[in-house]
Amino acid sequence: MPFRPAFRASSLVTASLTVAAVLALGACDSGSGDEAGSAASSGPSVIAPGEPGGSNRTLSAQEAQEQRAEDDSPNSADVDYARMMIQHHAQALEMTELVATRAESTPLKRLAERIAASQGPEIEAMRGWLDTYGQQETESGGGHDHATMPGMATDAQLKQLRAAEGEAFDRLFLTLMITHHQGAITMATEVKAQGNNLRVEEMADDVVAQQTSEISRMREML
Repeated sequence: MPFRPAFRASSLVTASLTVAAVLALGACDSGSGDEAGSAASSGPSVIAPGEPGGSNRTLSAQEAQEQRAEDDSPNSADVDYARMMIQHHAQALEMTELVATRAESTPLKRLAERIAASQGPEIEAMRGWLDTYGQQETESGGGHDHATMPGMATDAQLKQLRAAEGEAFDRLFLTLMITHHQGAITMATEVKAQGNNLRVEEMADDVVAQQTSEISRMREML
């Protein structure tokens, strides 16, 4: 990276931030200077995903910052991200495997090799991370639903890609992979906001940086 993505909680985070910001402004208008200063220092509240299997909590901005500084134990958002991104990367590898025999563009073939060379080790790193924290690669009862992951190609699109050759393959591959990368960036951005583990944040930073660069290259090839 049911698929119960913890990332869908992003809408709750936005709502919490908006409400808290409005309340803070109201306090500034109606309260004393000390009260306004207190509201400003506390900041908006944040929805913090709980430990894997646990419920979410509401923290002040200061509490969230202090908790992160003291303890970077993974929460449910971190675990879901690693599980999802393993499957997300696996589909990218499935797509790149087709390039050698179907693509026409040499630059595209080189790009596919770079994608495979980076995402294979990233899958292993995320598997190792899950193992370190005693988490299975998939939730009990089965894996995540591909349809809930941002940017994932559908079975029909993959079938179409396997049947294409030459320039038609190149165009379809680039279109699907750009969308795939954009989905990975969305997932990485959300876990940076909702997760608690520093290693997961580092992995998410790598995804954002690398795949943003690759999107730019692919758009130039279209």
